Amino acid sequence: MTSAWMRMVLKHYSSEASVSHETFEYELGERQIAFTINESVYNRGAIFGTAYLFVDRCFLWLSQPQQGALRVQLKSKEATTPDALHALAGEFANELLNQMVRQQVSESTQRIREYYMGRAFYGDDTRASIDALLAELDAEELSEEPLEISVPWDTSDSGGAGA
Repeated sequence: MTSAWMRMVLKHYSSEASVSHETFEYELGERQIAFTINESVYNRGAIFGTAYLFVDRCFLWLSQPQQGALRVQLKSKEATTPDALHALAGEFANELLNQMVRQQVSESTQRIREYYMGRAFYGDDTRASIDALLAELDAEELSEEPLEISVPWDTSDSGGAGA
């Protein structure tokens, strides 16, 4: 099942005419696509998070061909076309960027999330209001009427007038 691999490069064109910058290089084979990702650009967490999102659509292999690089190979679970594989490479590149941004936002907002979680679980004001609500519920449970149902034919309050 050896197939000739084609080397493809996605290019991003800037506003200047005929200037291009390589952004994502990949190899295309029969039903599969492979690329090496530089870990100094994309961290492992982002790479693994991105790869995980593709496990339902592709068979996935990860390897480390050299220090500081991860090799990702995606093989389609079903028959596919080269155009679909090109699209798959673009989707992987976009999701890789998305994962990096999510991690950066998570890191930059970590302290405020920890603060709010701490207030929610351990704050004094919240605990006091919960205790007050529990005390109110306990007081209602101890009232004279256990089911709190009004009975219109109850004559105990009417002074003996009956039917």
